[in-house]
Amino acid sequence: MKAAKVSLGVLGVISQVTLRLQPLFKRSITFVTENDTNLSDQVTTFGKQHEFADITWYPSQKKVVYRVDDRVSTNVSGNGLWDHPGFRATLSLTLLILRSSEEDQEAKGDIAGKCRIGKLTTDVLIKGAYGLTNDGIIFKGYPVVGYQNRLQASGSCLKSPKDGGITACPWDPRVKGLYFHQTTFSIVLSKAKEFIQDIQKLVNIAPQSLCGLDLYNGILMRYVTGSSSAYLGKQEDSLDFDITYYRSKDPKTPRLFEDVLEEIEQMAVFKYGVYRIGERIEIWHLKGRSRSTKRLQSL
Repeated sequence: MKAAKVSLGVLGVISQVTLRLQPLFKRSITFVTENDTNLSDQVTTFGKQHEFADITWYPSQKKVVYRVDDRVSTNVSGNGLWDHPGFRATLSLTLLILRSSEEDQEAKGDIAGKCRIGKLTTDVLIKGAYGLTNDGIIFKGYPVVGYQNRLQASGSCLKSPKDGGITACPWDPRVKGLYFHQTTFSIVLSKAKEFIQDIQKLVNIAPQSLCGLDLYNGILMRYVTGSSSAYLGKQEDSLDFDITYYRSKDPKTPRLFEDVLEEIEQMAVFKYGVYRIGERIEIWHLKGRSRSTKRLQSL
């Protein structure tokens, strides 16, 4: 936020944060699903058209979901609620089956199976409006209008029942559930178009290579306003990329198409000079470039 100041002191990081309260307001949300053909052109303008815009991209399916999200008058009717399926308490048995299934696919190299499950997951999320409801119970159609406090917090897992482990949050270490890694970085908006086109080139070379991302809701792209007065703030309008994917409990076990994800990371650093939390990512943070396969050399 613009009001945050971060100072680097001799004895460490000293933070001073100033908060500005706003009156409770309403938002109107609509998810729009399209082919990703024009994504590289849309990405530079979409964030300026909507106050709370973001984009979810499924590269392997060549599909993109735009979140049209704007502030509206409190006089607009609606008491919408956002309870994302991925952030709800889930039956522990279901989590066990999901994790075991993905481990089996990884062990067998079953990328086709991952693609099928990934597409099914995406279809369910889109048809279910990502957990949005118009009245806190049922989704009746777009737009979903509701107060900020009911739409900003998108999951109810922290309020889940104490049922002795029958249900759990998907990431709860006490059960065999999801175990994943997330790569996050920012690219200045002026370079985002070319970066997205480079990822699309990778998908054209290896169409199934990013199916695994679909199991974790694809690539989330969020807009960050530049010209921050914070010392470590972004100086230019940027696009944050959140890429979540399977992680083995054994650190020595490679993932399916790990080389493609590493190529995306390294391309972001070496070609586009990405920033992370306002700082350039250190080279040691990445895996060795030697692990990339020959099919990527053409890039």
